[in-house]
Amino acid sequence: MRRLTTILVLALGLTLLTTQASLAAAPHFKKGGSPTCTVTFTSASSATVTCTATMAGLGNADVLVTTTVLGSAVYTCQNQGGNQAPGQNKVLVGPASSTTSIPADAIKNGNLTFTTNPVDLTAPATVSAAVAGCPNNNWTGVNPVLTVTSITLEIEQPPGTTIFNCSASDPLSGTVALTC
Repeated sequence: MRRLTTILVLALGLTLLTTQASLAAAPHFKKGGSPTCTVTFTSASSATVTCTATMAGLGNADVLVTTTVLGSAVYTCQNQGGNQAPGQNKVLVGPASSTTSIPADAIKNGNLTFTTNPVDLTAPATVSAAVAGCPNNNWTGVNPVLTVTSITLEIEQPPGTTIFNCSASDPLSGTVALTC
């Protein structure tokens, strides 16, 4: 009977210890710390995106954040004589992505504020007449005007285990709040 009691007490202690460890890692965004991204246009055809967030409830493992950006560009059609007309097609640009690795020792008491590495999205300087929607092959798509259409933020802890997948879409500029 004494042996059975000892085994049950040890089993209960092990269960409590395991439960305590799994409850400790309950990742969430702190109030006012939900992910936001800043879209900065460096020219009509190029944009840079960085994201920030403040989290709590993280475990003691590395964090990997992947930022992916998509866009579209509209081109002006130009013929060999230099005449220009508006293009008709939105041309897909991207995806462009960047990863940000955060070591476990940067997490303090389960809390972490991070800023991602920048993602640069740039439309090609020229595209073919067919891609730009020009009248015929004597034209070329030039002078792209870029629009950022989608941002996705994937947060993993440990790397390989996704804990959040956040995104925003539509034409995006300035500071953009992501939905997780």
